[in-house]
Amino acid sequence: MFLIVLVLTSVFLFLFWLACHFVFGDLASLHPPSDVFVDTRTFAGAILTGLAMFGTFFLGVVLAIFLTLGVVSGDAERGLLQPLVVRPVGRSTLLVARFLGASAVCVAYVVVVYFCAVAIVGLSGRWWPDVLVWPALELAFAVTIVIALSLLGSVFLTSTANGIGVFMIFGAGLVAGLLSSIGHGLDSHAIQHASTIAAWALPFEALYQDALRMITQDESGVTGFLIQLGPFGGAYVHGWPIRVWSVCYLVLVGAAALLGFSRRNL
Repeated sequence: MFLIVLVLTSVFLFLFWLACHFVFGDLASLHPPSDVFVDTRTFAGAILTGLAMFGTFFLGVVLAIFLTLGVVSGDAERGLLQPLVVRPVGRSTLLVARFLGASAVCVAYVVVVYFCAVAIVGLSGRWWPDVLVWPALELAFAVTIVIALSLLGSVFLTSTANGIGVFMIFGAGLVAGLLSSIGHGLDSHAIQHASTIAAWALPFEALYQDALRMITQDESGVTGFLIQLGPFGGAYVHGWPIRVWSVCYLVLVGAAALLGFSRRNL
């Protein structure tokens, strides 16, 4: 599995470099209307970096799900779990160790791919994010929340059902983020309210959106407005409240997984 991930990630980064090469190579030929003051380099760099962050987040989530979808139910079905939870480790130790192991792999993966993508954009188009490190940390933390949800699902669902369920939850979060941009673009309070509720219910999406916001947080005017309207623009649920809630959310999901595992009949 790790070999496949390495190969696919290398292909993704190569194609991303190719896209950056052609986009920034043709940038001089792009001329917006004279009455629209848009920094084309900033706009192209922000959109490409946002696209890379989406790809990094998606690949990190895929890796997280495949590492954890059968932690409890899959091992129990194969008869591998029963000897471990009696001796030498208990149930809580096993679950926490699986969480830490999957988190270590996925966090390292997301951070490395993120900085590779940022370096590709910076070297190809001479554009760098306004905030460099913090978006990587938020992307990594968002993936750890997905890991916790996958572990929780593995306690109650079969491996296949858990994988499908977590992917659907992840997709629902992405749709909520798009609805947020649409709601603010149309000034629809109903859509904004619904997307805000979804962002708090699925904070991994809010962290991902906040990471996108920070790469262009110093941009203003027409350029900043156009970036925020796109799918790789700013977040409307962001800041320390959602970050603190994400930590609490992770603890609650982890506690639910430990409680459910302690009561599961193996």
